[in-house]
Amino acid sequence: MYKGVNASEGIGIGTVMVAVDPDLSFEPHAVSDPAAEKERYQAALAVFCEKTQAQADHMREAVGEAESEIMLGHIMLAQDPGMTDQITSMIEGGTCAEQALAETSGMFENMFLSMDDEMFRLRAADIADIRTGILAELLGKEVIDLSVLPKDTVIAVHDLTPSMTATIDKAHVAGIVTETGGRTSHSAIIARALEIPAVLSIPNICSELSGGMTCIVDGTHGHVIADPDAAVLQDYTERARKLAEEKASLGAFRGKETLTQDGVKKIAGANIGSPADVDAALANDAEAIGLFRSEFLFMDAKELPSEEEQFQAYRSVASSLKGAPVIIRTLDVGGDKAIPYLNMQEEENPFMGYRAVRYCLDNADQYKVQLRALLRASAFGDVKIMVPLVTCVEEIRAVKDLVEVCKEELRAEGVSFNEDIEVGIMMETPAAANIADLLACESDFFSIGTNDLTGYTMAADRGNDRVGYLYSWYYPSVLRSIKFIIESGVEAGIMVGMCGEAAADPLLVPLLIAWGMEEFSMSAPSILRTRKTISLWSVADAKKLADEALACATAGEVKAVLEAAAR
Repeated sequence: MYKGVNASEGIGIGTVMVAVDPDLSFEPHAVSDPAAEKERYQAALAVFCEKTQAQADHMREAVGEAESEIMLGHIMLAQDPGMTDQITSMIEGGTCAEQALAETSGMFENMFLSMDDEMFRLRAADIADIRTGILAELLGKEVIDLSVLPKDTVIAVHDLTPSMTATIDKAHVAGIVTETGGRTSHSAIIARALEIPAVLSIPNICSELSGGMTCIVDGTHGHVIADPDAAVLQDYTERARKLAEEKASLGAFRGKETLTQDGVKKIAGANIGSPADVDAALANDAEAIGLFRSEFLFMDAKELPSEEEQFQAYRSVASSLKGAPVIIRTLDVGGDKAIPYLNMQEEENPFMGYRAVRYCLDNADQYKVQLRALLRASAFGDVKIMVPLVTCVEEIRAVKDLVEVCKEELRAEGVSFNEDIEVGIMMETPAAANIADLLACESDFFSIGTNDLTGYTMAADRGNDRVGYLYSWYYPSVLRSIKFIIESGVEAGIMVGMCGEAAADPLLVPLLIAWGMEEFSMSAPSILRTRKTISLWSVADAKKLADEALACATAGEVKAVLEAAAR
């Protein structure tokens, strides 16, 4: 058995097909006619963009708008002036198109890989995918085609790129296994949207597996079993049948309120990164948008988005939710994110540096553009403003003061907005957790960002394999922080939600119920399953389990208690 990253849940059983990457090696050489070489590159780029547009169109019809946006992002990156100008300049200096592309894309890829923010690290894989596509056009090679496959195929590939998944033959794919990639990669996101079991990041798995071999892909637990014996095969076949039954049962929770077993109302919301993600959220029965990451508007622009551009994006989401809550996080970027037009200086430790609310308050005129856009959008729905990376009372007070300045300006201009718009905090630092009672007096709501809260509390980067074992919200220190945050908010009478991955963890759900959390926000496909999990617990039973879990001394003990209760 092989262990990897559980990127897309489910069990797939089928026959292995090892997808071999094309040979894209080339001999660097000087060119005597740079003008002709530039034309050759532009022709290859045009064909690449045309094929990628076709993939996006197919993805939109087969999966959804949000997933098609990933492919459209490839076109934007491929045509980005920062990259194309550098490639053109190298070609004009006598470098062949292949080498200019390889060196320039490699530079951008390394830049993204060096960043602490996982969202930006995703761009490195996108750059590599783009390089492969354009190089294939330049060299006249065919890239891996997964559009026509035998029934029950288990795909084994070094790296499942978005361009591969865009045309994948979903009906005939039983599972996906890769040597690289993580749970938050674009390929994992698409695999989940396609509902194909996937296990990623198993070193040398393409060499370990061979074509025609029977293979089990357990995407729930991250296990891959090659050539299983009859007993194991029968066991997993039965597990797959039960999972299918469970999935079918989730349909009973569509269109229903999110209620505990004893009738306490909760909210099951979705996390989104752009207006294009709203369709998937609503299709999965989201009752709210618990996190709209506004930085995507800034990442995908060549200059600071105007107030009108931001307003249109926020209004679009607010209108789509038809009065349901929409929590929009203000700009969460910093020294670790290379947005050129923000002119941010490189820092030795950007993860604890000049970022998020610190950057915004220091650039108040720029921040006011976003706050005015958010206020204007609040006239079209229940828009709430969330401030990231708060560590002290002074920061939330400063933001609220700035919001009041923006309100005065809009009143003077005769522009409508919600006078009672809520301003809340993303609780994601130990500093904020330790003064949750004080911050609750200053905030209209809390939303717990467990991803960063866990990393900061445990001083562990989840992207670092050597300390990855420490990145777990089952550690008592993290659980105590979460408990204090929730209880402080409840005592102050404000809404407390969670927008980190832990909100969809079925083991953690009863503890969150016990402490009084109101909103659970997650990736859209997890909503119905979480609604079902919530329905299984009464507050009294959840409190008994929470007491037992908090009496444990280690993360392993906590998890064992929660797993026993889940069974």
